[in-house]
Amino acid sequence: MEAQFLEEEGYEPPQGLVKQKVPEPVDEGEATGMLDLSVGRWALSEDPNDRKDGLWIWGLFKEPLYPFLLLQFETKEVKLPGNTGDFIKPLQLFAQIVHIRDEKVGVELKATSVKIRVIEAIKADPFGAASVDVYEEYDVGKLSIQPSN
Repeated sequence: MEAQFLEEEGYEPPQGLVKQKVPEPVDEGEATGMLDLSVGRWALSEDPNDRKDGLWIWGLFKEPLYPFLLLQFETKEVKLPGNTGDFIKPLQLFAQIVHIRDEKVGVELKATSVKIRVIEAIKADPFGAASVDVYEEYDVGKLSIQPSN
């Protein structure tokens, strides 16, 4: 899949939309076996699992350090080839990509795992008045990002 990262101006940390670049028009309902992106968002971030004092303060002295690019996107239903009518339901996928700024190379995004979250609502008290959503993440693939020419 080819995608374009569009920055929304005026946000700190930087963030924006992910738009899929579709090379050729495909007939609606045609089975391609490829993921079709419906919605996508990205944001540069500190480690969301280990937030400390905040790296934004370094931005006062030089370009802010954000070691991760958080990517979240939803896919459309994927019709599988054949006459069986099989399909893959729409998915909500997540990735935490290592984001490095190198003075010589520029921005580098490291390969990572793509994950899906399975959410379960759990009652937080014996009366059922309060609940909390708990999720587990499962790897469903790999993601590698390269700049387009």
